[in-house]
Amino acid sequence: MWYVIQVRTGSEKEIVKQCRTVIPQEILESSFLPYFEEMKRYQGSWHRQKKLLFPGYVFLISKDSGVLYQGLKKVIGLTKLLKTGEQIIALTEAEKAFLLKLGGEEQLVKMSTGLMEQDRIVILNGPLKGLEGYIKRIDRHRREACLELPLFGRMLDTKVGLEIIAKK
Repeated sequence: MWYVIQVRTGSEKEIVKQCRTVIPQEILESSFLPYFEEMKRYQGSWHRQKKLLFPGYVFLISKDSGVLYQGLKKVIGLTKLLKTGEQIIALTEAEKAFLLKLGGEEQLVKMSTGLMEQDRIVILNGPLKGLEGYIKRIDRHRREACLELPLFGRMLDTKVGLEIIAKK
């Protein structure tokens, strides 16, 4: 099962490292941070960079939520676990499938390309293909799209890389 913990923004990498050292591998299969590719212009040209997809959140994969919860008590810097009472809430299968569709196994949302037809956005290729309905806003100058995603039991805003190559 996939679980999500909320941490102080900026401390995500440190928490992942702590989880990997404090919690035994038999309990914690994996801890990771989803990223997205964005384009930044510096030194006269465009460069691809990786940026956190969900700042302030760390993802964990474990089979036993009870033992995982006990192991997480040793991790310093956690803000909040998504849980009800003493039971940690796992992501639903739909949320897990959506994240895998968006970022793949490596959890990296690659750049998408698309075009604008009047007021409509058409994604030609990339992970956003077929997910146009989640796009809330586009910043063509920064080459990014703001998405509103149904995750963690609420609507969550995040940004991903999107290059609009034509406007009709």
